Amino acid sequence: MNSPHANPASVHPNFLLARQRSAFLHEGAPTLAQRRADLRRLKAVILARRSEIEQALKADFGHRSTHETTIMELVPLVHGINYLLRNLRRWMRPQKRQVPLHFQPASARIEYQPLGVIGIMVPWNYPMSLALMPLATAIAAGNRAMIKPSEYTPATTRLLQAMMAELFAPEQVAVVTGDASVGEAFSGLAFDHLVFTGSTAVGKAVMRAASEHLVPVTLELGGKSPAIVERGHDLERAAGSIAYGKLANAGQTCIAPDYVLVHEAEVDGFVQAYDQAVRTLYPEGPSSVNYTSIVNERHYGRICALLDDARAHGARVSEVGAQPDDARQRPHTLAPTLVLGASNEMRIMQDEIFGPVLPVITYRTLDEAIAHINAHPRPLALYYFGFDRASQRQVLDRTTSGNVTLNDTLLHFAQDDLPFGGVGPSGIGAYHGIEGFRALSHAKGIFQQSRINFSGLLRPPFGQLAQLIVKFLLR
Repeated sequence: MNSPHANPASVHPNFLLARQRSAFLHEGAPTLAQRRADLRRLKAVILARRSEIEQALKADFGHRSTHETTIMELVPLVHGINYLLRNLRRWMRPQKRQVPLHFQPASARIEYQPLGVIGIMVPWNYPMSLALMPLATAIAAGNRAMIKPSEYTPATTRLLQAMMAELFAPEQVAVVTGDASVGEAFSGLAFDHLVFTGSTAVGKAVMRAASEHLVPVTLELGGKSPAIVERGHDLERAAGSIAYGKLANAGQTCIAPDYVLVHEAEVDGFVQAYDQAVRTLYPEGPSSVNYTSIVNERHYGRICALLDDARAHGARVSEVGAQPDDARQRPHTLAPTLVLGASNEMRIMQDEIFGPVLPVITYRTLDEAIAHINAHPRPLALYYFGFDRASQRQVLDRTTSGNVTLNDTLLHFAQDDLPFGGVGPSGIGAYHGIEGFRALSHAKGIFQQSRINFSGLLRPPFGQLAQLIVKFLLR
């Protein structure tokens, strides 16, 4: 399909930003109808290019399951856009706020105003959805946007460029390409808001760069998201959910369960249940078309180094599932792996794993499991498997994490009406739901004085009436 718009990725980002800001100031906020039309066109091109998206991601990863691309990227993206379309009219309405009695009959309201130009920095693990869901939110809030994809996903980036050029003029949406140095410069631009998804270490650098222009940020980071299995819970059920959450996209998911806490009396049972769950999910083993590779040799080597370090510190590393040796038949593919006897001095318990490797940690009491979680940085997600309401409440009340799913994994991300975000080292701010619209909007407070009002009674020269009014107000 021919592109009606030139989207010059080679143009200097500062120049693109200036063009977008000038267009925003000249044209003003788009109407509800304009925003809806843009969202519908975005959805249409996603659906029309579904096969191209699947193939681009397969090329970037070496091998990526097309079903995973559709289920993990495209379905949440399309549903997220549908959710924005359904709710946008209500969100855009001015909200009436209360006025104290002594200021009445004046009125007060909030109007949500577009910020202007939004910068979006995209990671490599879900390079299409984590570019286009923030973009859809920015469009819904009436903004323009500049997108910086990861240099690790060149095929997807080329397709993203073509899609955006097909839909939008560069004054509205532009794609900026380049290596880490371009990303560093991008994070230092004077955006009206910057959305970054990626690692905690890079997130710190992005926040430092953004602070030079006092650019507000939404940081979606990561960390080591734990899963707790309550003693006596159905191990097959828990292992099935944890295996799916850990192995989808080969564990390259920011909310994947990073490690699991299992009661010390049930470790062997969990290991058996997990092995069976992996065999059920991937009966043909890691050479299956449904099993995804690690994105590149660099990240494959990083995970292998974590495993080597764990072995050197006395951990038992065990590949599980059917035909794990078949992983070697495909470039940078890692078989599902359990790490038993993991301890805090191992790098695998310090770094986010971002791969199909699951450390198993034992606990004796639920208090001990909670203490283990609280001794580490606050995670982006937490998973608890158990139906006891008191235990659920204990975990929810005594831990702090971005979001929680009870008795499953990953699915809180797919709930359009829930905000998604981290806390502390796992992120700042949130988007999805109305929280996303508000994050990329300015809530402008407006006080409107009535034609008839009594504010003049508290202006000089002050007299006895003013004293009586002040006495009344200070009750």
